[in-house]
Amino acid sequence: MVIIANDVHPLLPFQQALVFAQPHQTWELAAVSGLARPSEDSPYLVWLRRMATWLAAQLAGGESGPRWLSAADLPVGHDDLRDGWHEWWPAGLWVASLYRQSGAALGHLCFLLDAPPAPVLLPHLERLFATYSHEWDLATRQDHRWQFNFTARQKRFVCLAVAMLCLLPVRQSALGPAEIISLDAIAVASPLDGVVKTFHVRPNQAVAAGEPLFSLDDTTLKSRLEVAQRSVQVADAELLSATHKAFDNTQSKSEITLLTGRAQEKRAELAATKHQLARIDVLAARAGVAIFGDVNDWIGKPVVTGERIMQLANPAHLGLLVYLPVADAIALEEGAPVKLYLTTQPLSSLEGEIFQTSYQATFSDEGIASYRLQGRFTSPPGDVRIGLRGTAKVSGGWVVLGYYLIRRPLAALRESLGV
Repeated sequence: MVIIANDVHPLLPFQQALVFAQPHQTWELAAVSGLARPSEDSPYLVWLRRMATWLAAQLAGGESGPRWLSAADLPVGHDDLRDGWHEWWPAGLWVASLYRQSGAALGHLCFLLDAPPAPVLLPHLERLFATYSHEWDLATRQDHRWQFNFTARQKRFVCLAVAMLCLLPVRQSALGPAEIISLDAIAVASPLDGVVKTFHVRPNQAVAAGEPLFSLDDTTLKSRLEVAQRSVQVADAELLSATHKAFDNTQSKSEITLLTGRAQEKRAELAATKHQLARIDVLAARAGVAIFGDVNDWIGKPVVTGERIMQLANPAHLGLLVYLPVADAIALEEGAPVKLYLTTQPLSSLEGEIFQTSYQATFSDEGIASYRLQGRFTSPPGDVRIGLRGTAKVSGGWVVLGYYLIRRPLAALRESLGV
């Protein structure tokens, strides 16, 4: 509207342009040239609303082309309108109407001029006003194809159909990130406190039973072994010296028992150090695939006894691990069907069933509180490997469609209201 009120000025120099919309029989002021939004309580606009009523009566049922009006056209008894015309408007008013394609009036353009437009301008103005009419019609047109007028009987039929549709049985389902894992895997942990020195395998490498996996740094244990060996030698020397003196020294006889116990203690420490040193190299307890991250994440890292470093997985027993978000949790039973859509195979799915669910929620890799679900494949998974990720669809029990649709909104409402 503001464009219509201002962009005509280069072609038709006016003092002011007014754009009136005609949604019904009355005229409503839509835009005034030079103003972004007219003030509704100004004296000029209060007078203009009364003038719009007179203009609507003048153009009602008249000719469709532009009309030139002046203060002399005002009938007797409209002194307030005439006084306002002389105060705010120039000599004349040129009014052009805009129409829909159906012929109904869209609105009216009022231009305040000192004289009617030159005849040479009229063809250009007509084409311009036709363009404005077309654009205005498109902007305000209502698509009547989507307006349905139902009878009372039809409305009852629609309500009955919707109610019956809400009773349609559907199966509950939920989506969650999933990963292919091995159901037959053992953890390989550090046998003692130390620092990882080297790895003998690569990630996802197949290893045989007894094959070395990684080694811990032995510098500290070798130093302890040397000290323990020297301590055993010193304890043996002290015991031997006391034994020799025991023939003629009563006090030396009483020390033999103490020194014997000390020598045995030092030998036990030496044996323990040798046993720990023998465990520096960690071997595979069975054949499998070494599952861990990057070698560089572990080299030089201090570890404690029992800290898991990798897994030995059996690639022949594949399963899936699903992280079901707490917000999407549904009631699941053992044997619930699950479909896995891998990122590498988005057009096909792998069928399986859930055999284990966690009672306590944990945080997934994305930091979302989720339940851990483990499942097995009901058919051979084909060309897949451990570590592939995707999205799993877990199916629960059967419910009606109405409950399925309002379950999440109802849960969110109860959470927000605390009931």
